[in-house]
Amino acid sequence: MEKRHSLIQKSDVVVNFLTPTFQYLIALDCVRFGKHVITASYENPRVAELSNDAQSKGILILNEMGLDPGIDHMSAMQIITRIRENNGTISSFISYGSGIPAPEVKSNPLNYCITWNPSNVVTAGDAGAQYLEDGKIKLLPHHEVFRRTWDVEIENLGMFEAYPNRDSLLYQKIFNLKKVNTMIRGTLRYPGWSETWYQIVKLGLYLNTLTLPEIAERSYRDFTEMFLPLNVSGPKLEARIANYLNISPTGSIMKNLSWLGLFSNEKIGKNFRTPMDLMTDLIKKKMPLPEGQRDMVILHHEIIAEYKDQNKKEKIVSTLVEYGDPKEKFTAIAKTVGAPAAIAAKLVLKGELNLTGCHIPTHPAIYTKVLEELATLGIKFNEKTEEIN
Repeated sequence: MEKRHSLIQKSDVVVNFLTPTFQYLIALDCVRFGKHVITASYENPRVAELSNDAQSKGILILNEMGLDPGIDHMSAMQIITRIRENNGTISSFISYGSGIPAPEVKSNPLNYCITWNPSNVVTAGDAGAQYLEDGKIKLLPHHEVFRRTWDVEIENLGMFEAYPNRDSLLYQKIFNLKKVNTMIRGTLRYPGWSETWYQIVKLGLYLNTLTLPEIAERSYRDFTEMFLPLNVSGPKLEARIANYLNISPTGSIMKNLSWLGLFSNEKIGKNFRTPMDLMTDLIKKKMPLPEGQRDMVILHHEIIAEYKDQNKKEKIVSTLVEYGDPKEKFTAIAKTVGAPAAIAAKLVLKGELNLTGCHIPTHPAIYTKVLEELATLGIKFNEKTEEIN
């Protein structure tokens, strides 16, 4: 603690890329010592409660200053503001984000590689999801998130599958879009991911609410067996799993589960507190980004705007695609998460960003300058607009 306090006290701006667990602790220290702090994490409600204290100290707590959240908010707000300045209203807002391998990477059957926090991959969907579609609120319990997917085509990249990303309704307030008919935030994956992950969720292998027994001397096969009910009979684990999940014993899902090592006789080798911890360790080992290969990030907005004074309706499609650079040892995730926070820190240090209190980057004083500088780094959106009936 003393070392942390010493480092913070010596700083003018603290950029916190620690896991969200530490977000409140670091923000509290920064308020105590009167230091600006910037983080890429989603805004913690406890951190938001520090806003008045931060204002009284004359400091900025800037959260969600990465890729998703971060660049997605800023680019969306830029479009939303432009529509409003032209007397338009927004009837539909759909936004997707993704961090996946580049299309040429074919290192595993799930077409996924770990380039960011693997525990977030394992627990994606654990809080369920909710969104607004054609004026109707849709609620998805955690076990349905990866079952209710849909196709999304990205120009020059092809077809992806999308699943809903947690609470989309929250962003009606954040973006001041309370009158939209459709409000969806989703995550993109290559086709086939969700049907496999749905079965992992159905088994319960992702849970962080269960405590595992001592498991170091057991096999991954033993681990998988633990999640089968007693009344599922049969001599072979694979057949019993397929029977329980009601899937083909020779289909792609079973092949994916087998590739992950869930039927392996290999010893686990160490104890894990929860199934989530074990699965996080497993996918880190099974799904690294191969040396010399590129990752890719996608941000994709589809917005429908109406201009009643012009009797016009248009669809705006805005897409960012960024690739990693293996020669420079930079992943696309690292670039697009790190650059916004770095630019914001520079603006604060130069006295060009004078907000105080707790913010996310939906304020024009933040997103205008940050998006401009991101564009000079080649991180920019391709936007197309078409009139629709």
